Amino acid sequence: MDFFAPPVERLIEEFAKLPGIGQKTAQRLAFHVLDLPKEDAERFADAIREAKAKTFTCKRCQNLADSEVCPICVDNTRDQKTICVVAEPRDVIAFERTKEYHGLYHVLHGTLSPMGHVGPDDIRIRELVQRVADEDTEEVILATNPDTEGEATAMYISRLLQPFGIRITRLAYGIPVGGHLEYVDEVTLTRALEGRRDL
Repeated sequence: MDFFAPPVERLIEEFAKLPGIGQKTAQRLAFHVLDLPKEDAERFADAIREAKAKTFTCKRCQNLADSEVCPICVDNTRDQKTICVVAEPRDVIAFERTKEYHGLYHVLHGTLSPMGHVGPDDIRIRELVQRVADEDTEEVILATNPDTEGEATAMYISRLLQPFGIRITRLAYGIPVGGHLEYVDEVTLTRALEGRRDL
């Protein structure tokens, strides 16, 4: 049984489709939008429409951009010989926030997932291999998540890039800063041991 007018129900349903948004949060967001002054609500709707209409993927790295090539790819001060491979555009933001990485990126737009019917042709692996073949790449950093899909994707890409004779690295995973060893799972602790470095 519907409790709200059909347009309100539809708005709630659309918000509920967003990742991490449950029914109650969707209702709160819908009512917040309905409480906005008309101009603010229209500006919000226009922002969504504009983002959908004017956002593309960079033809070089596949990151989101508003032009053919993104600002990172055209920045000649960055290390043009290193490519950090990430699963999603939001991962680029995470690396950029550290201000420690100064190379280029390649965004896959997903990871391999046999259960989810996502194969190599469904994400941007072919474009990465073409880049490595065409550009003067010396190192590819595989920075997919340390879960089953991320590990499978990293291994698959690693095998594809082996014939190019370039350095292929994987992010080190370990104990978070401020963490306690007694709470760390075995896989994380094993990775921390494997990724140890000299002091």
